Amino acid sequence: MDRKIALITGGTRGIGLAIAHQLQDDHHLIIGGSSDKAHEVAQQFPSAQGFVADLGDTDAIGAAVADLGLDSLDVLVHSAGVVAHDPVTETTPQQWKHAFDINLFAVAELTRCLLGALHTAHGIVVTINSGAGYRSSAGFGPYATTKFALRAYTDALREEQRGKIRVSSIHPGKVDSDMQREIQAHRGVAEGDYDETQFMRPESVAKAVRLAVDATEDAMVESLTIRPANGR
Repeated sequence: MDRKIALITGGTRGIGLAIAHQLQDDHHLIIGGSSDKAHEVAQQFPSAQGFVADLGDTDAIGAAVADLGLDSLDVLVHSAGVVAHDPVTETTPQQWKHAFDINLFAVAELTRCLLGALHTAHGIVVTINSGAGYRSSAGFGPYATTKFALRAYTDALREEQRGKIRVSSIHPGKVDSDMQREIQAHRGVAEGDYDETQFMRPESVAKAVRLAVDATEDAMVESLTIRPANGR
């Protein structure tokens, strides 16, 4: 079977891994991660390879992409992200930089490096944003700032590349994930009190990504918000 090619950052766990499972039947997967675990995870899929890159080092992204040797890329999913939930007045310059490096600058650089391959395939870029890309509040400021910026970037990319590639921005609410556990722990929730049933499953977000990927060539899912049914 001829498979399309999909590169998924943050593909070793959580939403990224769930997206890989959604795409595995008809895509060759490039599982992005920051360690050799990317290669280990890739082995569980019928057609996949690992892609190890430190997304915090934007200067090294170009070389990592060049090593892939991709002439064509059908799907690029930006699922990697980091938490930044200290009050804005207590967030250090180093914390701001780390959050922007992963949540925005790596997205921009990886897309720039892969744009030619995406053009060849008339592909799609999907960014996993957040409800925080629309709303900010006390304690969410640094994270929301990066996600507001990511939405601005995605909106600009969509218009600049309209007719060449498709660009979709997915905005999940609270999802059961390692990141969510980290957020809840930061808020003082004990591990034993964490209730995964209060949050969406990563698979639910992955199905939204699949919807965007499967849109016919005459259509584009520009932005999609998906929230827990309980309204949290």
